[in-house]
Amino acid sequence: MEKKSFEMTRRSFVDYFLGGGVLALFGSIFFPVLKYIMPPAIPQAVQNDVVAAKVEELAPNAGKVFRFGNKPGILVRTPEGDYRAFSAVCTHLQCTVQYRDDFKHIWCACHNGHFDLTGRNIAGPPPRPLEEYRVEIRGEDVVVIRKA
Repeated sequence: MEKKSFEMTRRSFVDYFLGGGVLALFGSIFFPVLKYIMPPAIPQAVQNDVVAAKVEELAPNAGKVFRFGNKPGILVRTPEGDYRAFSAVCTHLQCTVQYRDDFKHIWCACHNGHFDLTGRNIAGPPPRPLEEYRVEIRGEDVVVIRKA
C-alpha cells in the first residue's frame, strides 16, 4: 500500500487562508445575532418576605401595589380592617391589578377582570385565582410572606 504525502502548495495555503477568513467573517456576523436572539438568563433573587407598608399607611378599604422580588404584589386592607396580600400579576395576560375601593375588590384594567378579597376570580377572563401571600404585623411594619 502506497502512503500518500500531503504537500502544502502555495495555492492550497491561500485556499485554507481564505476559507478560514470566510468562516471568521460568518462567525463575527452570526455570533452577535445569536446572542441577541437568545438573551442570557437573568438570575432571580429569591425573596420570601418583604415589608410592604407601615401599619398606619393603609386605611380600611384601601390597597397598595408594592415590589415583591422582580414582580409586583398588592396589599389590601379590607373594609373590616384585615390585611390581605396577593400577587399583583393578573392570571389572564399578566397585567398589574389594583384595588378598587368603589367595587371593594381587586380589578384588572386590561380586560375588566375582577377578583374577590380571597384572590378568587369572580368576573372577566382571568382563568385562575391570584397567588395569595401571608401577612404578618411586626411592630409598625406590615410584612408579606410568600407561602411555601
